[in-house]
Amino acid sequence: MGDWMHVKDGNPVAYAMHTRHYSHRGYSDGRRDDESNSARRLIVGPGEKMVLLTPDEDALFAWRRCSFRNDRQDGVECTVFRNEGKRRSSELILSAEKEAFRRWPGERMFTYVDSRRVRSTNPGCCFKAVGWRRCGESQKGLLILEKT
Repeated sequence: MGDWMHVKDGNPVAYAMHTRHYSHRGYSDGRRDDESNSARRLIVGPGEKMVLLTPDEDALFAWRRCSFRNDRQDGVECTVFRNEGKRRSSELILSAEKEAFRRWPGERMFTYVDSRRVRSTNPGCCFKAVGWRRCGESQKGLLILEKT
């Protein structure tokens, strides 16, 4: 079996793993707890999406390609990466990149890292190890990494 399985946005395992990622946010209006809200477990946001889980369901990676963005970033965004397994994060990132390139060949890839909310002294280290580079900072002070 390969490194990743494609699942739909809203997959219960992907959602549960996402709730353990620092970027997960609840909503004060309770929409994530409302069983009548069919979108309550979506994690990626609008646009073309690719949600990936490892076969052992111990890592999550999600890509998004959105044609209109307020942040002026262009390309395919890694919206979440979480590794709870024993595989090296850098290896998982490389295999997730291959999945993205199959769907969006030649596109720039980028992600945001909140340096204040990760435990590493080198935020984004696992991305940097496989060729991603710092390309700026968002208005909210998030580190922007990219790979072209």
